[in-house]
Amino acid sequence: MLVHDYLDFHAREHPEFDFAVQGTRRVTYREAVAEANRVANAFLGAGLRAGDRVAILSKNSIEYLFLYYGAFKAGVVSVPLNYRLAPAEWAYIINDAQAKMLVAAGEYVNAADGIRCELQTVEGLVAVNREPPAGWVDYRRWIADRPETTPDQAIKEDDDVYQMYTSGTTGRPKGAVLTHRAVCANIAQLSPIWKGEPGERGLIVVPLYHATAAYTAFVCQSWGCCLLIQEDFNPAEMVRALSEENIAAVTLVPAMIQASLVAVPDVVERRYDCLKWISYGASPIAEETLKRAMETFGCDFGQGYGMTEATCVITYLGPEDHRRALREKPELLLSAGRPLVGTEIRIVDENDAPVASGDVGQIVARGPQLMRGYWNMPDESAEALRGGWLHTGDAGMMDDEGYVYIQDRVKDMIVSGGENVYPRGIEDVLFQHPAVADAAVIGVPDEQWGETVKAIVVLRQGATATEEEIIDFCRGRLGGFERPRSVDFIELLPRNPSGKVLKRDLREPYWAGRRRRVAGA
Repeated sequence: MLVHDYLDFHAREHPEFDFAVQGTRRVTYREAVAEANRVANAFLGAGLRAGDRVAILSKNSIEYLFLYYGAFKAGVVSVPLNYRLAPAEWAYIINDAQAKMLVAAGEYVNAADGIRCELQTVEGLVAVNREPPAGWVDYRRWIADRPETTPDQAIKEDDDVYQMYTSGTTGRPKGAVLTHRAVCANIAQLSPIWKGEPGERGLIVVPLYHATAAYTAFVCQSWGCCLLIQEDFNPAEMVRALSEENIAAVTLVPAMIQASLVAVPDVVERRYDCLKWISYGASPIAEETLKRAMETFGCDFGQGYGMTEATCVITYLGPEDHRRALREKPELLLSAGRPLVGTEIRIVDENDAPVASGDVGQIVARGPQLMRGYWNMPDESAEALRGGWLHTGDAGMMDDEGYVYIQDRVKDMIVSGGENVYPRGIEDVLFQHPAVADAAVIGVPDEQWGETVKAIVVLRQGATATEEEIIDFCRGRLGGFERPRSVDFIELLPRNPSGKVLKRDLREPYWAGRRRRVAGA
């Protein structure tokens, strides 16, 4: 099974169904497969061979999907770039991937042209929706005369399909190499839990360079759904689409859910009659935020936990789990769910030995959706996949029913007076304070305890709170060693494009100049 087999199937079975919509533009499955084939033939016509890497730099667009599917059909490997990175960081990834071609769109064409001299392996430059600079070719002209038939390429399930770079909250990003087999397996693993119908609409608002958005797109189109694509995340526009554009399903990161609840005045008054499903993941969500979202949107909710190195998802907390949480077991809302079909999860100690149920250790996973490894990093690949298990770097526990509870990143753990403190539990308490809009917890140096707990808090617009009030709020809700000893207030938490808080950036001012950073990530 190959990822683009789904596109070909639905183009045959439902050729006039909408494949994607963006603004006033509509593309059918028949038109989509024709353009994907033209793109594939253009790649091959440019001299690319199976396994060559192609970097893509763009905001969300219908063309982004054509580039993905065209690369799949040509046997070349997509390397999606995070457009929020600096140009020097694009250059690093392009050179690391040894990309033979760079396709850039819109406002990023000129910025990409500015780093041309730094690109060591790029031989072709394609500009989408922007007048091409000298040395570039226009996308429309590039594909204009190419055949609309599938190229004759012998593509196998174990061939590389795309190479996504980890978000890099620490150090240089690493290129996780996924195969057709892994991606198709992860698509199939979700089907017992979540199933759409041909013709239904899914909303894409998470950037398509991200594993979550790409996976969501491929899952929806495996069902023959139509993708409504938004170029950027705008809370009001997203809420409008959920209410007015017949959207059945959407995948969001928690920061987007939080923003829609806080920044859109009429979010509660609107109706979401067609909305069946909101899936969320990529970072922890506060329990209070989740409850408010469930009440507001009135649809099924599901939480996926995973990472780029596992295509996307390894555990899932499904709609029935959410209903059970509201009915009888509220702690389930803090869970990341249970392993997907065909996936094994263990909680292990520092020697990779399984720990007892309810004890905290590192989450490791085994299943068909795992990456081949990191691109050109054999030592890091062997370490991450040692023993055939993906070592996630996340600290968590598993209960007797098999539900996984993520405590934190292993490296984010705070050690205070010999006690292990996991910030997420403290952050969940802080989110219950009526004045708190966002919060993160870090360890800061302390001569007596090694580290103490500091809360970094963003207040709701118009709300006020003092350091003493926040600390007092935590009394009775947290153990003495877990309570924040200090609170700083800031306007906005630094996050990466996945919505994960950049705790390294938050810690830096407090640990600057120290040789040993007890909990530094």
